[in-house]
Amino acid sequence: MPLITTLHTVDGASCEKVCSYQDVLNHLNLTSDVFKMTRPVKDHTRTTTVQLDIILYAILAVIEKTQTFVPFVWATMKWKHEYISWDPDQFCGINRLSIPQELVWKPDLFIYEMIEKDDSPRNPYLYVFSDGTLFSEEDIRIVSTCQMDVYKFPFDTQRCKLSIGSAIHCVEEVRLLPISNASRVTQSSREIMQPQGEWEFLQLSISSINSTFNDRQWDNLIYTFTMRRRPLLHVINFLLPILFFLTLDLASFFISDYRGEKLGFKVTVLLAISVLLLILNDILPSMSNRTPLIATYCIVIFALMLLSLLETILVTYLMEKDSLNQHKDKHNNIKNGYRKADDKRRTSCMCICNVSDEDKQHELLAVPEEATKGIQAGENHVLLLILEELKELHETLNRRLRFREEAGTYAQWASKINNIFFIFYIITVSLFIPFIYNGVHSERNCSYQDVLNYLSLTKNKEVYSMTRPFRNYKHSTQVSLEVLLYAILDVVEKDQKFIPYVWTVMRWHNEYISWDPNQFCGTDNVSLPAEMLWKPDLTIEEM
Repeated sequence: MPLITTLHTVDGASCEKVCSYQDVLNHLNLTSDVFKMTRPVKDHTRTTTVQLDIILYAILAVIEKTQTFVPFVWATMKWKHEYISWDPDQFCGINRLSIPQELVWKPDLFIYEMIEKDDSPRNPYLYVFSDGTLFSEEDIRIVSTCQMDVYKFPFDTQRCKLSIGSAIHCVEEVRLLPISNASRVTQSSREIMQPQGEWEFLQLSISSINSTFNDRQWDNLIYTFTMRRRPLLHVINFLLPILFFLTLDLASFFISDYRGEKLGFKVTVLLAISVLLLILNDILPSMSNRTPLIATYCIVIFALMLLSLLETILVTYLMEKDSLNQHKDKHNNIKNGYRKADDKRRTSCMCICNVSDEDKQHELLAVPEEATKGIQAGENHVLLLILEELKELHETLNRRLRFREEAGTYAQWASKINNIFFIFYIITVSLFIPFIYNGVHSERNCSYQDVLNYLSLTKNKEVYSMTRPFRNYKHSTQVSLEVLLYAILDVVEKDQKFIPYVWTVMRWHNEYISWDPNQFCGTDNVSLPAEMLWKPDLTIEEM
């Protein structure tokens, strides 16, 4: 133990007084159970006021999938022990000392949202001051639940609460008050906070509420941590690749439809998007009040690519059907041409060889006369054959032209479908990307008037002010009342009058008034004129 030495001069002679912390401990006799067994008040009706401060040291993790918030905080507690006090002048000016925590009573505070016990070593000592004030400091790793809004992920701002209260002591026994205000705690957290990684700490706010359970009230302090995500990593690793894949899918419209590369390319891009969707599924929570914008972004782009793939399949089918018909017609024309040529050769041979015996004898007898007629008949026959071939050629050309018009119908339909879908694709992407951008960067401005308009307090005034605010008349109205003495103005013995100045606090429940704070930018309370609501008709009988 450290020693404090003082020198005193008496009648010119010097004497030395040595004091130690052990002297103070011996004086206090802290080994007695009176210091740690019960709440340290000499009057059981007196309330123990516990002052609390929490400073954020680091944000260890924010897990959206499990809705978990893991901060590392410094917690400071101050309270008064009425059985501990000493005069510092009797102990060489010692006004404080450190003692093991298990020697004295400590407030049984716990965090409502905490879901995992902190196994890190605790500070074994606390400070005791000469006026009985105890001062305890702890560094705590807190694993808590947090209702997160991932609608704007990864451009989101999260607000996580830590509600601190006593386990068994109600508000009449233990009161909780903050040591520092919200601005001071926020500034201290920013000064000492270590690198924050993905999250940027914005603000730490403090509020106090009373919770009711089994007709008893507990005092609670609520610390709300506000933090904003740094989105750069998610933009580079997730949003931009999806946008690049969308650009590639748009560029694939310039690939020829007569080849199979276009279909294979679109399938590959669609599979790449599917992999990114699996990664997103591991990040976002399973349940959410609203569909996140990034999920809408991915689903719409995936749907566009799927429609683009189906359109490519349809166009490819029409093109292949057109090509197949052309091939069949060409094959049939060639086959018909061969068949007609064979028929012509057979006809010519039969015409040339079909000569009777009488004609032969006549030819032998009158060769000179018939020679000239035979030559003319042969020339006429050749001209007739040429004319027939020209007619057949004309019919063949007309048939092919008609087939091209008929066969080109599928190709024309495919071209029209391709052009229409491309225009639809461009328009949809041009409208959708700005919509997502505006949704991410839109800031909701909420006012108290929005809450009042939602409640319709002016329209349904009689509902709120005329009768007791319960939907079932059999239910009783529980009114909690606090009276704090601010000053004693006068005590008149002659008139038997007592004139105090008090501060009264009343709390009761109105079943017709409720709203979701998430719909109004976190607004959980509003102030309004008292005459708009029903109030308990309490009176002071001695007044």
